Amino acid sequence: MALLTAPERQFAEAISRLVYGNPFLPERIEAERDALGPGFIAKDMVWHARAEPEDDSPNLAAISERVASLTEILCARFAGTRVSHQDRAVYDDLAIYRLYNRYLPELKRFVATPNASTTRAAFYPTFAQDVAKYLGAPAGSDEADHDPAKLLALFFQIRRAFHFTFSNILGGSLPVARLRAAVWQSIFTHDARRYRRGLYTRMHDITTLIVGPSGSGKELVARAIALSRYIPFDAAAARFTEDFTDAFYPLHLSALPVTLIESELFGHRRGTFTGAIQDRAGWLEVCPPLGTVFLDEIGEIDASIQVKLLRVLQERTFQRLGDTHDRHFRGKIVAATNRDLAAEMQAGRFRQDFYYRLCADVIQTPSLREQLADSPDELPALLRFIAIRIAGIEEADALAEEARQWIDARLGRSYAWPGNVRELEQCIRNIMIRREYHPTRTIEPAPHQELAAAVEAGSITADELLRRYCTIVFAHTRSYQETARRLGIDRRTVKDKVAAALILKPGGRGRTDP
Repeated sequence: MALLTAPERQFAEAISRLVYGNPFLPERIEAERDALGPGFIAKDMVWHARAEPEDDSPNLAAISERVASLTEILCARFAGTRVSHQDRAVYDDLAIYRLYNRYLPELKRFVATPNASTTRAAFYPTFAQDVAKYLGAPAGSDEADHDPAKLLALFFQIRRAFHFTFSNILGGSLPVARLRAAVWQSIFTHDARRYRRGLYTRMHDITTLIVGPSGSGKELVARAIALSRYIPFDAAAARFTEDFTDAFYPLHLSALPVTLIESELFGHRRGTFTGAIQDRAGWLEVCPPLGTVFLDEIGEIDASIQVKLLRVLQERTFQRLGDTHDRHFRGKIVAATNRDLAAEMQAGRFRQDFYYRLCADVIQTPSLREQLADSPDELPALLRFIAIRIAGIEEADALAEEARQWIDARLGRSYAWPGNVRELEQCIRNIMIRREYHPTRTIEPAPHQELAAAVEAGSITADELLRRYCTIVFAHTRSYQETARRLGIDRRTVKDKVAAALILKPGGRGRTDP
């Protein structure tokens, strides 16, 4: 028996699309339009941190009021009545929307509270009663699907995901809007109903690869994903089982030599190498099941480490350096690179089998140049947003305007911003301190030119000459063995000299052969 009128059903179906849709895709706008009809207000079509807070949206305020009213009406109408599966489905989504908005202030407080998992959710008994009231009213309720603890955990995840995606990824251009939508899909997939049914316990098995130029916000994307994972709620203790603020474990691979990367990742046993004076757990061991290890500059790592990480991705196991005992990794891995991995694979520097374990979920971060090409008027908003972070809300407008005037007068709106948002931040800091910003336009001399100049000046020792020469040859061969053959010296000598060069000059791009 159908107990919804045609207008009620039309409204409820639009709400269903809002409940399970991606809030950063145009589908949200269409669902709001269908729900409100002539009352829809076309304003701030792209949600981002420059716009008014989503809670103040006139469309959402009107929708929430109407949902609350209709939910009460249908809850009373359905009491003790067996309804059709179709009516039950749209009513459930209406009730879920009602519950989420009713407890949104509590969810926000938990997101804003450090160590949220240690805070008892005093509102939970009332929440559980409301779940029973609104989702238990029609006969035939699926109790497992409407478990209040699971529902609260999903609500908390949705709130965190929106908060970190909305607040931390800057810009109102369409490329950035698409980036936010992609982050949301990485967390919930494109099918949020399927996610709710069971994928929420499986997403840690999916590795996310973030690609894009340096300074384009790859770590912010990784952090948003890491801090938005599903955290179960313990109904008996009235607490979330983990603290989301301790869920992110970043490791910047390009800044470390090979041996330190392995130690940081996998840990080591005492005595494995010089300086290993005690057993040490690595990031893969320290990371809890609901945590995320972020591997920045994955394109820089040595082939031998690629092999070990491949095992982690395939079998979820690893060993500490110097140990034979298998340990299990139960968290999630997010990786990032600014390199063209297709070209790296073609050149033999990046393993194909490793790549195909990384690429199940790929996110592309746009450059600042792409953002401004799409929305030229976006620069002042970005300047103000960054100025708030740097100088505070009181000084933000004046500092942003000062930066805008300098950029317009000295750089021009066509400036390419090769350092992306990171460079824009430094530009604002320079202007705040010295009232000027001059980009570095000089080209760094090639390593062989630096070496030739040092030899000509007689300012280099024999040991440093060998170290730098080994590094230059190694940069071409990408192989310790081939470098040793060309130079007529022992492979171990080459490895020692190249490793020393990487320590002395962070960001060195050496890779070893297996």
